[in-house]
Amino acid sequence: MFPLTREEILNLSQTVISSEIKHAPNVFAFTEQGVAMLSSVLRSRRAVRVNIEIMRAFVRLKRVISFHRELAHKLDRLERKVGKHEGEIQAIFQAIRRLMSSPPPEPEKPQRRIGFHGD
Repeated sequence: MFPLTREEILNLSQTVISSEIKHAPNVFAFTEQGVAMLSSVLRSRRAVRVNIEIMRAFVRLKRVISFHRELAHKLDRLERKVGKHEGEIQAIFQAIRRLMSSPPPEPEKPQRRIGFHGD
């Protein structure tokens, strides 16, 4: 168990439903190992259920963190790949801008029909 700083408490209070936590002088948090140790001391049925839910929350949190790391890694790779082709991409944009800045072609005038037309 460890105490949270005032900044951590305020950040936490944005996601926690209880507004009382924002004004609490001391807020403590448990590490995953601390929760596991606490479960060996508390033996009530309710304590066991709460402990299981907390452990599940840690598992979900690890998955989220892992997903964000993977996503950041993929973005880094994409950025490097795009960086290698930056010159070609800029040339494409310049060509598009030239096409956009040139005057549009004159619309074709309808050709006049010659000869007898039986309507």
